[in-house]
Amino acid sequence: MSRKESPEINAGSMADIAFLLLIFFLVTTTMNVDSGIIRKIAEKPIDNHIIDIKEKNILQVNINLNNELLVDEKIVQLKDLKQIAIDFIDNGDGLDSNQKPCDWCKGKQIVTSSDHPSKALISINADRNTNYETYISVLDHLNSAYTHLRNKLSVEMYNQNYISLLEDFKKSNNKDKLIESKINLIREKYPLLLSDVEIKN
Repeated sequence: MSRKESPEINAGSMADIAFLLLIFFLVTTTMNVDSGIIRKIAEKPIDNHIIDIKEKNILQVNINLNNELLVDEKIVQLKDLKQIAIDFIDNGDGLDSNQKPCDWCKGKQIVTSSDHPSKALISINADRNTNYETYISVLDHLNSAYTHLRNKLSVEMYNQNYISLLEDFKKSNNKDKLIESKINLIREKYPLLLSDVEIKN
């Protein structure tokens, strides 16, 4: 009695099919681009002159190894950092470098706080063992303080917030000079003055 042979599957073209599928998925898959923090490193000064900054014009933000925030040597919660920064930047107790007062500041004008937004420097000092997430959260809260103040001033001056000005400028392919001048004026009135102190052990 003859044995019936089992049918064979021709697998010769399977490698070609697998290769085509691989190419298909590589072409159609979108890759996520990692987004970073938009920060510009300060240029090294040509002359080594010392910049004299009053102590009251510096807001010290320290992050210790336990990821605790110390602002001017007082422990604060992360959720309170934005308002602390707003109060410091917008204090408006003194004059700018051209001896002009801050006519747009709405702060409490506390004598021991910053003179002018153009002089209000926020210094961030992180311990080497600080979590990266904590450091990013601190930067985010401080940046949002500047955005809040810029939005508020932009609405008062142009009936349009600062974020929408940026969006309109982007839509114009960065060519609209009127919008650009508005953005530059807002940035001049509330310049972003953040300093990263060298990380310590």
